[in-house]
Amino acid sequence: MNALLRRTFIAAAAVTGALALAACNGNGGAAASAEGDMTLGNDNAAVTVVEYASVTCGHCAAWNETVWPEFKRKYVDTGKVKYVFREFPTAPAPVAAAGFLLARCAGEERYFEVVDAIFRSQADWQAGTNPRDSLLNIARSVGMNEQEFQRCVSDEDAIAAFEERTQAAIAAGVTGTPAFYVNGEAVQDSSMANLERVIDPLLAQQG
Repeated sequence: MNALLRRTFIAAAAVTGALALAACNGNGGAAASAEGDMTLGNDNAAVTVVEYASVTCGHCAAWNETVWPEFKRKYVDTGKVKYVFREFPTAPAPVAAAGFLLARCAGEERYFEVVDAIFRSQADWQAGTNPRDSLLNIARSVGMNEQEFQRCVSDEDAIAAFEERTQAAIAAGVTGTPAFYVNGEAVQDSSMANLERVIDPLLAQQG
């Protein structure tokens, strides 16, 4: 772990001003933290689409708003594609890290709901809202109080797991977001039209 990356994760806790280090599921009713890759769709699909994204990435938020709904309807909800979402923090990295930690604490059932809400809150940040306030409001919307939120984003084990996921992305060659891979092959153009050009022939091969 290089020093810069370590400082990024330490700063994630500082975003909230939290000092406690207890697990986010250690206080009444909070969901068990989501672990590993976050996926949607058919695990046995012939096509796997991997997206590396950051909740602080404007291009990722735009894709989430303009392409994802149609992509999900056509490929994920129909079981044609297994969609894998992988976290990769971008500037401001401490906010990205805190956002992803929050999404994990919300649990598997609400992970994507929280990520979507954080993407949508980028407009509020640009209008002057403190990102911490946005994250806290999102935490409250999924049943967490401020104390639980603070514990969540300063959980040492969760931060260590996030470090590992980020290092795995770096080892895979990811340098920025969004980054898309279809069956392991990088796709530079993530427009719906181009994704269709890449995915549909693969599906056709399956008959």
